[in-house]
Amino acid sequence: MTKSKMRIRSQLIIWSLVFICNLVLGSWNLNYAYALDKIIAIVNNDVITQRDLDDFVSFMRVQMSGELKGSQLDDKIKTMTPEFVDRLVEDRIILQEARKNKLIADEGRIKGRMAEIKRQYPSDIEFQEALKKQGLVQADIEARVRDQMLMYNIIESKVRSRVVVSPAEVTNFYQQAPDNFKSPQVCEFDFLALDSQGVADEISQGAKKGQSLEDLAAKFSLSLNKLSMKEGQFKKDVEDVLLKLKAGNVSEPIKIEDKYYIFRLNKINPPRQLSLSETQENIYSYLFNKKMQEGLAKWLDELKKQSYIKIIN
Repeated sequence: MTKSKMRIRSQLIIWSLVFICNLVLGSWNLNYAYALDKIIAIVNNDVITQRDLDDFVSFMRVQMSGELKGSQLDDKIKTMTPEFVDRLVEDRIILQEARKNKLIADEGRIKGRMAEIKRQYPSDIEFQEALKKQGLVQADIEARVRDQMLMYNIIESKVRSRVVVSPAEVTNFYQQAPDNFKSPQVCEFDFLALDSQGVADEISQGAKKGQSLEDLAAKFSLSLNKLSMKEGQFKKDVEDVLLKLKAGNVSEPIKIEDKYYIFRLNKINPPRQLSLSETQENIYSYLFNKKMQEGLAKWLDELKKQSYIKIIN
């Protein structure tokens, strides 16, 4: 399995709240009901239907709509949809394994997760409206959260708790490529943010005549703010201006969105080699997550080999 597929699989396990859904629906015609209930996969003694897939897609829309909107959300869903049937199959296998091990979900954590989901929306009314648009109710989301917790518990027991990263592995990883562990160049600025181009131009002219930015800020009752910037943080056209400044230089007014900014470069901190002690926590996290993904893929593949799985086109 490629690293990209493992990342997608891992991402979907984190995002998915699984698939079991009890919808309250009005009257359907028989053809529509048949289409929704069509079996698309068999997993041991369970079946996955077209309705399960449609519900899963709807839920993923609700899950991601707090961060993505409009065409961005549509494109993301479209990109991920080919993976959804595989995800549903794997979720069903994991859920079956959790129930076989008689695991239970913590109701307190379920309430906490529901609160996190709701916080993605400005109000409870908008949250309920988002559910309604996807044909869901809050009980459906709670059922998915409960299943997600069961899946998390079995993965914690069978995979995550067994991952070990030794200090020697962290040290070896650092020593193999120490040049990869360097702090970037950091530029330290003072800056003023202004609503008026006229005031920005007047301050810029005053700075050119030798007036200090502190005195000019006080004259116009402005706050002088500080900024530490790594290369790549701003748009290229803004960075091109700022990175040409020398220590003590003041920039011309720069318009960013609806405000005008004047920067003074105070100091340039060049790149430096980071020590093992400064990087070991990040290295440990990287190696742990890598082993976790590999262990999860291996465990799932073993469960699949022990299961009866049939995808029906």
